Amino acid sequence: MAEVAVLKQDGERMVSTATSPVPSPALTATGVGKRFGSLQALADVDLALRPGEIHCLLGENGAGKSTLCNLIFGLHTPDSGSLALGEAPYRPRGPADALAAGIAMVHQHFSLVPELTVLENLCLGAGWRRFDRRREHTRLAATAERFGITVPFDAPIATLSVGQRQKVEILKCLARDPQIVVLDEPTAVLPPSEIDSLLDLIERMAATGKAILLVTHKLAEIARVADRITVLRRGRVTLQSSGHQVSRQALATAIVGEQVADLDAAGTPFGRRIVFGQKGMPVPAAALMLDGVEIVDGLGTKKVENLTLLVAAGEIVGVAGVEGNGQTELGLALAGLLPLAAGRYFSGDIELTGASPGAVSAAGVGIIPEDRHALGGILGMAIDENVFLGALDPFRQGPFVDRKAMRRATQTLIERFDIRCQGPASPFASLSGGNQQKVVLAREITLNTRRLLVAAQPTRGLDIGATRATYSHIQSVTRDGAGVLLISSELDDLLSICDRIVVMYRGRIIGEQAAGTYDRQALGALMSGHA
Repeated sequence: MAEVAVLKQDGERMVSTATSPVPSPALTATGVGKRFGSLQALADVDLALRPGEIHCLLGENGAGKSTLCNLIFGLHTPDSGSLALGEAPYRPRGPADALAAGIAMVHQHFSLVPELTVLENLCLGAGWRRFDRRREHTRLAATAERFGITVPFDAPIATLSVGQRQKVEILKCLARDPQIVVLDEPTAVLPPSEIDSLLDLIERMAATGKAILLVTHKLAEIARVADRITVLRRGRVTLQSSGHQVSRQALATAIVGEQVADLDAAGTPFGRRIVFGQKGMPVPAAALMLDGVEIVDGLGTKKVENLTLLVAAGEIVGVAGVEGNGQTELGLALAGLLPLAAGRYFSGDIELTGASPGAVSAAGVGIIPEDRHALGGILGMAIDENVFLGALDPFRQGPFVDRKAMRRATQTLIERFDIRCQGPASPFASLSGGNQQKVVLAREITLNTRRLLVAAQPTRGLDIGATRATYSHIQSVTRDGAGVLLISSELDDLLSICDRIVVMYRGRIIGEQAAGTYDRQALGALMSGHA
């Protein structure tokens, strides 16, 4: 049986063949189509998942990746085409049917109950048998040890970091011993130090004979683990290939539909860097000044200690560090969502120590939160309402709001930021994670930012084209005179766009490097606590 690589571009079809044999598919999608109203989410999609293989699924935000995963997991039903498990038709009526058929899925957005412990979350949906805590702990601990996953079983989910919650989601999936595993952006929330261990885990899963569908935007991950690759663009397959037969440049081109230049070794689009602090260059006024800041979480644990930091107007300062070293709490505090236990916070000449989120926004500080799903928008509201909820004055007509004018303004932003949706009235919850991020970005950059933009993980879950556009928008803020504090676990992104990088470890800044003097290995050592 021959392996076939197919590339479709502008109606043309190019085929290459190899002679290596391949196993029979565990799951096959043939000619699958799905429409939501006027939006054609998928059209004529073919896909084959084989036992023991890692099949990577790529595409822009809104390309149909999550829709295809949801069809496989029974959350949607196809409008056309068919699914098959082995030789048998597969028509799941819901996730319960998928689980019963041996298919499990780790979703892009967490499906955990914050108030329950890790163990209790892992046991949800396990049936009506009597809950034996000790027995379940032993069983799940054995599964966790088998796959090298470390989680605090007795801790409430609400107390865990984003990376720890992702591990719980994966362990919850593995506890059912599925034969087909769908992973929708599992590394998007993980720091660099944890991505390698997760990829090792995925390879171990495949080595046990499981068929893996891995959705990711990171080309370096694909180069490492992909046995097979499918690329979607606007709901259609543009490329299918063996993981070893296609270059990163070809993948990037298939994803965005145009030639993508300037990819570094990690597949990161380079940004334009303005180097501050050169001899003879005046130092602009401070967009952000933190003086001796300390932050304590709800359990009384000190998360940030004696942090002093200055961000100049027009400067991009990156905050690097392994997740769980105080970056999340710093972002929340700057947004007014977490009080300072000590120290002072200024933006320009305005003191924001103890300020509410509304006061922070009114002072000209834009916030792109780490968790866009929970903090970036209101899921039940439309896109236009999410964008202009805090800036309705231009649309007021007495006690009423001119909704038509507000939607026209939103449509302009939809086009500028390439938000894939049915229109301004579309529910925020209906958007893919990447397009939700674009809505938040559009709001914070165009409406609220006057002095400072605090961007926490702004490209998490975004494809190559959207990442490049996001950094272009962020750089435009600095050209208008605002400073940027960029908190990211993507070290390659920080290296490509920042004027300075500071490294946080256990709540402290333990090192700093300036553009032009970056040493990636030294930064990595700092992130591990080796000052």
